[in-house]
Amino acid sequence: MNDMPPDHLSPADIENAEALALHRSLVTVDTHIDIPWPTGPDVFTNSTRRVDFPKMRRGGVAAGFFVAYVPQARRTPESEAAAFERAIAMLQFIRGMGRSQDGIAARVSVTADDIVAARRDGALSVVLAVENGFAVGTDLSRLAEFRALGARYLTLTHNGHNALADSAIPRADLGDAKVEHGGLSPLGREAVAELNRLGMLVDVAHVSRDTMLQATQVSRTPVVSTHSCVRALCDHPRNMDDSQLDALRDTGGVIQITAVAGFLRAGGKADQVSVRDFVDHIDYAVQRIGIDHVGIGSDFDGGGGFSGWRDASQSPNLTIELVRRGYSPAEIAALWGGNFMRILRIAEAHAASQH
Repeated sequence: MNDMPPDHLSPADIENAEALALHRSLVTVDTHIDIPWPTGPDVFTNSTRRVDFPKMRRGGVAAGFFVAYVPQARRTPESEAAAFERAIAMLQFIRGMGRSQDGIAARVSVTADDIVAARRDGALSVVLAVENGFAVGTDLSRLAEFRALGARYLTLTHNGHNALADSAIPRADLGDAKVEHGGLSPLGREAVAELNRLGMLVDVAHVSRDTMLQATQVSRTPVVSTHSCVRALCDHPRNMDDSQLDALRDTGGVIQITAVAGFLRAGGKADQVSVRDFVDHIDYAVQRIGIDHVGIGSDFDGGGGFSGWRDASQSPNLTIELVRRGYSPAEIAALWGGNFMRILRIAEAHAASQH
């Protein structure tokens, strides 16, 4: 037998066991997960995906925000219509993941309270979002259609400018200048107001610095970056500099540190970047803007993954490292979803106040 009596456990073994118990008690939320499209392994099976339901259960992940990602293309009425149709089809597919199969219960959760209730009942939460405002085109009524299907945030851009805003990474191959709108376009400002009205969060991952700062000024509810890292530690245009972090703090927003190796360390590769590198970014952000403004969003199946957190099943490794660094249970709960759930509730309350 491999079991050892408790008095033979090392301090590290005891600490890890306590961290694992803590992890299993949390309402853990991963705020950005891509899905294979148009086809891919069934989410109910243990698959080649970085996130499937068996991996979420093994890794103690209570809720996943699954995104309808639309790649940027040249902007024409036809390409924007196609992007909208793809987003709708993806949202409908994601909604279909909310069912019971093979002994696993999954629910579509729309509100923060839905996520908590599903966790209480032993069900996984499937939460919907849309990545890239290109799917909106120039028709803001499409946002209400996304919301009606359950979407809780819109990532304003991806790589490449769109009609709403400038991206952190212009696409020269699509004819992008370095700057097109100078941040948010007039339509983009209207889109932020409409997102506020609908109770959807404004996601500033992927947007330019000017877009991000303007969004914090225009939005009536806190904005979020669902998958970014800290620029002071890794100088990448997708990461946030100190002034951007400060703007998040000052307006109640949250940065969700992401698992993309190249955002965590300059030239970083998935097999060389570690959990310690990831938590270094959490440490920096917490020290700069406070524990209430930092969270976790993997970008799994969209580029995220590194040694020690290659898929959802390894999520407890983050908690073990956070415990090792002295974070309290309440602080870890805030990082693993509490902060994000707070701003979801703020968005919900603002939308309710408009009716």
